[in-house]
Parts: sequence; C-alpha cells; structure tokens
Amino acid sequence: MALEWLKQRYNEVSANLKTEVTKFKNKSFLEAVVAGCALVAHADGVVRPEEKQKMMGFLRNSEVLSAFGTDEVIGVFDKYAKQFEFDYQIGQASALQAVAKLKSKEAEARLMVRVCCAVGAADGNFDDNEKTVARKICAELGLNPKDFDLT
Repeated sequence: MALEWLKQRYNEVSANLKTEVTKFKNKSFLEAVVAGCALVAHADGVVRPEEKQKMMGFLRNSEVLSAFGTDEVIGVFDKYAKQFEFDYQIGQASALQAVAKLKSKEAEARLMVRVCCAVGAADGNFDDNEKTVARKICAELGLNPKDFDLT
C-alpha cells in the first residue's frame, strides 16, 4: 500500500517537473509568438476577438507551448497590448525585441511567422497593414517574406 502511494507521488512530481522544465525551455518562444501576434493584431488599430482566439488555439494545440496556462498567455498578451496602447512605436519596438530572440532558431522563427500570418487572417482579411508588420517580423528574423507569401 505504501509502495503504491510512493509510486503515485513520484509520477505526480515527475509530471510536474516535466511541465516546469518545458515551460522554462520554451518561455522565449512563448514570448516571441505572443509578441508577434500582438504586433500583427494591432497593425490595423483594432484587436479582434478572432485574432486572439486564433492565437490561443495555436498555443493550446502546440506540443511545446500547451504547458502554459491560459492566464499566463493572456498576461503576456496584455503586457504587449498595454505597451501598444501607451504608444504604438514603443509597443512595436518591445514586441520586435521579443521576436528577435528567435533569430538564431530558424524553425521556431518560421513557425512564429506562420502563426502571426494566421492571426492576421483570422478575421477574414489579412490586410496590407498586417502584411507590412509580418514583413517587419521577417526582416527582424532574417527570413525571406516570399517564403510566407508576403510580397
């Protein structure tokens, strides 16, 4: 009986540790994805619910980012949104700084750009302002916008 309890506790602690390690390893990816999505969502001046829902859908289904809770993701998004509300250029600079942390991680950077493009198109209209911001993200990461149909 005690052995079974010990085994169960070990499994619980092991699962919690794995979640925390995953979160630690992927914090910069989460920040970059959410910052990029905030950047694209603010490009046309209106953050639509569809854009937030598209971002949350990706994060929930992402193998590496699903360890982050909804409250934590909303907190990160709100951090960037408040900067945009204070001053668009300050918000843009802050978001691009977070995005730039993926520059040396091409696979993650490319995935982040794809997610940002999907968020931009979530309301049914991936407009020129959103595409311009997506191209800025590509430039920040050293990626070719043509690879994402942004030209």
